[in-house]
Amino acid sequence: MVERNPKDSMKSTWRRMARSEWTPFHWFFELIDVHPENLEQEVPVHLKEDAVPYVPDWSMHRWVIVHSVIPLLIQQAYIYWTGHNFGAIAAFIFYSFAFKAIAIHELHVLRRLGHIHGFLDGDKHARDGVPDIGVAKVVRSLLSTSTFRPMFTVFFAYSASQTPADISFPWLFLEVGLYGVILDFWFYWYHRVMHDFEPLWQYHRTHHLTKHPNPLLTLYADLEQEFFDIAGIPLATYFTMRLMGMPVGFYEWWICHQYVMYAELAGHSGLRVHATPPSTISWLLRYFNAELVIEDHDLHHRKGWKKSYNYGKQTRLWDRIFGTCCDRIESVENNIDYVNQSPMPLI
Repeated sequence: MVERNPKDSMKSTWRRMARSEWTPFHWFFELIDVHPENLEQEVPVHLKEDAVPYVPDWSMHRWVIVHSVIPLLIQQAYIYWTGHNFGAIAAFIFYSFAFKAIAIHELHVLRRLGHIHGFLDGDKHARDGVPDIGVAKVVRSLLSTSTFRPMFTVFFAYSASQTPADISFPWLFLEVGLYGVILDFWFYWYHRVMHDFEPLWQYHRTHHLTKHPNPLLTLYADLEQEFFDIAGIPLATYFTMRLMGMPVGFYEWWICHQYVMYAELAGHSGLRVHATPPSTISWLLRYFNAELVIEDHDLHHRKGWKKSYNYGKQTRLWDRIFGTCCDRIESVENNIDYVNQSPMPLI
């Protein structure tokens, strides 16, 4: 019998440990209250054939747009009252803080919804927690994402001569839709190659140790993968869109990032709801049966290992084109409750 590498353990018992044994990394989760579940609160358990609540697209657009726009309004108000715009450093500090605050709020809402709706495959297995051996790793990944994405967005796109009032809304509508599709093209092949080629799989296998992920494990991975997830794929998407002739200014890119972050956290939540990452072209993706739902990525983790399917994280377009989709189990059409809908709460 082959012994399991202790570093592969997903055992999560630290929340029930004496707090005197906690490190600052453990306290990080407690102080900003981003635990994926409340230990003292019951989680509903459903059979596979029970109806799955439908989350309407408009409610997710509302969530992303409202939270994206609040920092823009604050910056515009500052310009109005002072007559000066943020410099690059001030913009980085401000939007890095906003990125973190929005992510924390989404984590709070997703946790609340988990205690309302339960989780996919909940009749077989509970959600994985933050593993005992990975507490520090998860903290670093969360801080890296919410710091470096705003940093390179400012570096490549920010100009103090432009303000939030200069946003081109026709371009924004197109860019939000195409950003998810183009990002998914790059992510699909980067992701699939890491599964298919042994030398690269070694950098991705850590992410697949979780079979029932929670949002905090979105970037639970080795450093090499984290680099491409945090910077490589978004930058490839940005430069592709610029080469296609789209302006993709700082403020438009900020909003695109918020759409992606919303989908990344929700996509790893395992929530037992039928929800598609919001996009301005969701209607078109749905027409071609290429829309992604939470269960698709959940099955990628649950059923896949070195060989898998459902490689996309914003759509199933490239999985459809290249034949790597798999059948859903709970989010099948006759299981979805379109009547008693469950809109994404704003707060």
